[in-house]
Amino acid sequence: MDEYRTRVRIYAGVVVFLFLLLGLRLAQLQGFNGASEDGAPPGSAVREQSVEPARGAMYARDSTLLVDNRPTYTILITPQYFDATKAPLLADLLGVADSTVRRRLQDARERNSFRPIPSFRGVSFDTFSRVQEHLYELPGVSYDVELRRRYHTAARAAHALGYVHEIDRQTLSRMPADYRAGDRIGRTGLEHVYESMLRGDRGREMVLVNVHGTEVRQYQNGAMDIPPLGGHDLRLTLDHQVQALAESLFVGKRGAAVALDPDTGGILSLVSTPDFDPSLFAQSVSTSAWDSLRSDPRDPLYNRATQSGYPPGSTWKPFMSLVALETGMLTASERMDCPPSYQIGRRAFKNHNGQDEGRITVAKALEVSCNTFFYQLMDSMDLATWHDWAREFGFGRATPLEGFRQEPGLIPDSSYFDRMYGRWTDGYTINLGIGQGDMSVTPLQLARYAAALGNGGRLPTPHFVREAVHPETGAIQRPDLPPPDPIPVDPAHFETVQEGMHRVMTDGTGQWVQIPGIPSAGKTGTAQNPHGEDHSLFIMFAPYDDPEIAIAVAVENAGYGATAAAPIASLMAEKYLTGSIADTWERRYWKRRLREEIRSAPENDSSGSPGPSAPVQATSQPTAPTLDSSRTDAPSP
Repeated sequence: MDEYRTRVRIYAGVVVFLFLLLGLRLAQLQGFNGASEDGAPPGSAVREQSVEPARGAMYARDSTLLVDNRPTYTILITPQYFDATKAPLLADLLGVADSTVRRRLQDARERNSFRPIPSFRGVSFDTFSRVQEHLYELPGVSYDVELRRRYHTAARAAHALGYVHEIDRQTLSRMPADYRAGDRIGRTGLEHVYESMLRGDRGREMVLVNVHGTEVRQYQNGAMDIPPLGGHDLRLTLDHQVQALAESLFVGKRGAAVALDPDTGGILSLVSTPDFDPSLFAQSVSTSAWDSLRSDPRDPLYNRATQSGYPPGSTWKPFMSLVALETGMLTASERMDCPPSYQIGRRAFKNHNGQDEGRITVAKALEVSCNTFFYQLMDSMDLATWHDWAREFGFGRATPLEGFRQEPGLIPDSSYFDRMYGRWTDGYTINLGIGQGDMSVTPLQLARYAAALGNGGRLPTPHFVREAVHPETGAIQRPDLPPPDPIPVDPAHFETVQEGMHRVMTDGTGQWVQIPGIPSAGKTGTAQNPHGEDHSLFIMFAPYDDPEIAIAVAVENAGYGATAAAPIASLMAEKYLTGSIADTWERRYWKRRLREEIRSAPENDSSGSPGPSAPVQATSQPTAPTLDSSRTDAPSP
């Protein structure tokens, strides 16, 4: 019994001793005990304060600074020391209502009464100066200099770069312990994907505070301080000039554009419109402003480049050609009829305007965008074969772009048609041969596909970051990217399809958007939309003989691919390859028309849109100068 009592006393003593130590430390940090430093004011205490690290910057492919930080001023309140009778004085200095100060005080008290809580962020320097002059009258009020994002180019790149916002309680509960209420965190885009690298490591400083909670000076001349360690800088593949040009060409439109380096997969441009201005989040965003942005019917936060699914229209015809060549359905020199219509059961599937091109090769079929040629291929192709080859080309599955929300699109198989229609026939699948019907792809998938068409059969891994460099240590980290996915198609078949796509630009639907002096290859697409005007699509790569850029553009409810998506892609490619846009009447025409006239028409039924969108003023159907209307990519009636 005595031994048991002895053990209990020892255990109780250890527990009491530990709690005593913790209590003393807590009392020291919260200001209940005086500081022992020589010369310290009577009753002063030591307070530990965190120091925000500098968030890493982002640079474009040419080393142009895209995003860095600027200092902003934040007023902090420590509720335990704040004199509530001083609320009117603080409100007057800040230029806000007394009730606002009291509400922020209550919010701070709910977080932690003994810790300085950021209560008024983003105050102007003049306001900060006024408060600083009256700090001696405001016990419990202090300040902090915070860093906010600053943007340096005309390229917004909102969906690529993302934005930084104050962490919410739900997110905070999932994050590591070094995140605190009031911290800012990357919410979307690269800011989110590379949060751990951009954020850096928090520092610490020890300061002396008086009995009113007001900072007096450093503790022990900073001997116990730990300096913050800034985050990594990101060197991106993004071309800010191409990005800015594309954004200007998308004014008044809904849709997306993605440009890739066909060899490396580096993303040169990613546009999704409507978008938002990321600099909005470089200041304090009110609850009403944030709610307004989230509830905007145009849904500017929605990334159409990776999440919207569109029927690919005639941009699908190069795929059909490659599958037919590889599976032996036809040869490069073999000719097949391109009749005005093709009969399935009692229904006739027609060429646009009932055009009869006679007997043509696959390259010619691409040039003239013959629908009936590809109806015949689809009618002879097993659905399972079509489905499996589509997967080989990266469709129907997520693209390897880490951290960005994506939709895989729709590549149907027999189980899909069984589930949707029960009994079905070839009439349900024939439109798949021209990229219509029950199927959808994303602009990112189309861009990767265009890159593979240009490089001869390798699906590159899309990425934004070339390397991450630590500005203080010089350490360099490069992303561990998977190798390109090889497409098991004979390179000779790719050459046949490339020739056909080149002829699209010289003699077909893309002839009015050729890049001056630079041969290219492309394919227009006009995707039927049961809820409004057709979608305009285009894929291309350039130069034709040694591609340096591959692009996919989708413009919702804008009509023919040749009159909206194609000129956007052509101007983007020219800007990337030459650094400027040629001063010819054709290029001036397209820039003016795209910026001032061509718009996404309003939809008859918003439920058909890949993303919610508000109606915009419709314009008459745009047409290219002297466009040969007999050679279009429009779907059959």
